Amino acid sequence: MSDPLAVIARLPGVEDAVDEARQAVDRLYRHRVLRRASPAVSAESSLRGARASAGLEGVDVALDALRRDEAHDPLVQGALRASAELGRLGSTWRRAPRQVLARLHSVAAAGLVEESALGRPTSSPERMNGLFDLLETPTKAPALVLAAIVHAELAVVRPFGSADGVVARAAERLTLVEYGLDPKSLAVVEVGHLELPYTDGLEAYRTGTREGVARWVQQCASAVTLGVREATAICEALQRG
Repeated sequence: MSDPLAVIARLPGVEDAVDEARQAVDRLYRHRVLRRASPAVSAESSLRGARASAGLEGVDVALDALRRDEAHDPLVQGALRASAELGRLGSTWRRAPRQVLARLHSVAAAGLVEESALGRPTSSPERMNGLFDLLETPTKAPALVLAAIVHAELAVVRPFGSADGVVARAAERLTLVEYGLDPKSLAVVEVGHLELPYTDGLEAYRTGTREGVARWVQQCASAVTLGVREATAICEALQRG
């Protein structure tokens, strides 16, 4: 059986970048604060991730405003709902990815489009079927490679026509959680994407070349490493009290 993700994992530069990200996550999981406060770190990571995801769509909101529930922009609210929904969707992601993406879009795009359009893809059914096949087929590739491809396909294809970026980044985080790289959802990978040349990375992926795809996966690995840095800062803030 062919394993296209394993082929991507062997592209030049990908293995080293993925290994560096995995080592960063491993170090994070040894932080002493997580022995007692991993749910608090995960909750703060989710909040910061939603803020960064909205920022990647051009909507900047202060973190304190999110904490006080004072951010009323529908895209920000959608990003918050998508982040909150991930904990309820994990067990379904492997066996029913279509259902999960429909649900993520329903919560992310509420207030942005008509209710009848929520959760309904409007384009590229063949390409989406290919993505679902990747999710449902066993692979020897690391979880990060799968997560990077899930993210890019959704962000580039834009199957829903609204809030696709928010859905893409939520699906990436969900993949990192459910496929074992970051099971407690601690790394604020969205912050990593915000700090990196996000659009350029997706444009490289869009070319479909080996070099372009490799660049995107490496960029996702760097986003995870930066997301670990953000999560470590959360841990240290909790440690200081």
